[in-house]
Formats: sequence, structure tokens, C-alpha cells
Amino acid sequence: MKRSKINSEIRHMEELIQEHGFEIPPFCKWTPEEWNNKGSEYDEIRDNMLGWDITDYGLGKFDEIGFSLITIRNGNLKMDKYTKTYAEKLLVVKEGQMAPMHFHWNKMEDIINRGGGNVLITVYNSTEDGKFADTDVTVNCDGHEYTVPAGTQIKLTPGESITIYPYMYHDFHVEEGSGDVLLGEVSMCNDDENDNRFYEPIGRFPEIEEDEKPYRLLCTEYPKAK
Repeated sequence: MKRSKINSEIRHMEELIQEHGFEIPPFCKWTPEEWNNKGSEYDEIRDNMLGWDITDYGLGKFDEIGFSLITIRNGNLKMDKYTKTYAEKLLVVKEGQMAPMHFHWNKMEDIINRGGGNVLITVYNSTEDGKFADTDVTVNCDGHEYTVPAGTQIKLTPGESITIYPYMYHDFHVEEGSGDVLLGEVSMCNDDENDNRFYEPIGRFPEIEEDEKPYRLLCTEYPKAK
């Protein structure tokens, strides 16, 4: 992705967040220059990859496959010094975008429509060898438990949520004509390196072409503490 595209998507997400009255932590607003002055007292942000994350899954087709997100809080299963057992994210999925089908081996999460359009989440159970199971899926949405056939799309309108259990395949689409969606995610600790199982092998972070200066640093770009 070009840096100019990343900068543009961050600004778009900031506008959508403001539009829906959500407030983000101060570190999400730091400039690259401000980051250069942050010491080891902010290592939790660095170590747990908090902050901005714009992904095209390495495919170079962000407007079709990808989304923007902020990790607001997170624990760390590999470092004993961080004892949080939970995580929270904020995501933007635009009309025409999708996030690929995947499940988590360990993480349970709630996906919440915080505002904007309607998000469509397709659900499958997984077989032992990682294929789509042809079995009914138990769905939990805001205290309502019910079953749906494999491959059903669950529609979440603003304010609605769904609980995603381990080994439950899911993806994200936006209902055509409904507008960009601001999503929340409340979950167990997030571990992108070890806990994501994509149905089709895929990357995670974009290759960046530096055509302008960064507006915000991504969570993979923080300088080491001085």
C-alpha cells in the first residue's frame, strides 16, 4: 500500500469515529515526531501492538480485501509482565470491502456494530482438518441464542453484536447501500501471530510504498524507547 493511502484511511477512520461519538486513547493521536520522545514507560503500547493497523492482507487490494483498525487495549500471552486477559479493538469496514474467512483457535470475541451501515458476518463451524463443516451453527446475538444453517450471513445493524467462539469461521462484509461500518471488538487477548486460521493462506500486514510522510505510525512501526 502507498503511505498516502494509509494516511487517507486513517483520516477517514478518525472522521467516522468522531461522527459516531466514540473517543479513542491519546496515543492514537500522537504524531511520528511525538513518538520519538516516548520512553520505556510506554512499552505496553509497543509490546502489545496497540494503536493503528491498516491491513490489505498483503494482497494490494485494500478497497476490496482489507480494513482499518485500532487496538485500544490488549494483554500479552508471551510476556508475564502484562496480566490483562482481554482486548478491545475498533474497526472500520467500508462498503465494497471484506475481511477474509477465518477462525481463532483460542480467542472468543464479541463483534459489535458501533454505528454506520449494516455488517454481514458469514458463519461456519470448522471440521477437525480446518474445512467448512456442513452443520448448523449456534449463534449468540445480544442474549438471543439460535441456530442457522452453515454459511448463513448474520446481519448486525447498529447496536447489535454477535459472539464468535473458537473454531467458528467468520468473515465481514458490508450490506450494499448501507454505508461504512464502525465495528467494536471485545475479546480475550489478541495474538495475530499464532491465533488466526485463515481458510485460504493469506498475509497480514501490508508492504508500504513511502510516497509521503506518515500521518500516524502503525503498530508495527514504533521506535524503540530511548
